[in-house]
Amino acid sequence: MQEANNINVDESNESATLTTKNAQSPDLQAAASVALESSPQSSKFCSECGAKISARAEVCPKCGVRASTPTGSEHNKTTAALLALFLGGLGLHKFYLGRTGMGLIYLVFCWTLVPALISLVEGIQFLSMSEAEFAIKYR
Repeated sequence: MQEANNINVDESNESATLTTKNAQSPDLQAAASVALESSPQSSKFCSECGAKISARAEVCPKCGVRASTPTGSEHNKTTAALLALFLGGLGLHKFYLGRTGMGLIYLVFCWTLVPALISLVEGIQFLSMSEAEFAIKYR
């Protein structure tokens, strides 16, 4: 007779727990992780290691760093990429990301078209990097 195995997904805690008498089964662990991933939850990225964590988490479970509370300085990767591609020659993407000094340098040298070429490359880099990489570098 096989013993009963239970997989519980607690959405209020946003965590999956595996209760089993038979902890040796890898299939049950895989089912628990699938149940966790399929449960609707909001998430954010750790500012230190870039790991995806719960939006309500105070401490990153991977690196142990206290999660910073956003102060409205969240920047959108797509917006930064579009600014870099279309108005990057003037440095608007740098101003958007809070890099005022670099934005001023782009603005001063905009007549040379060098900032436009650099911002074209930066725009492509923004589009090709993952959300976690962007969050670590620019948030």
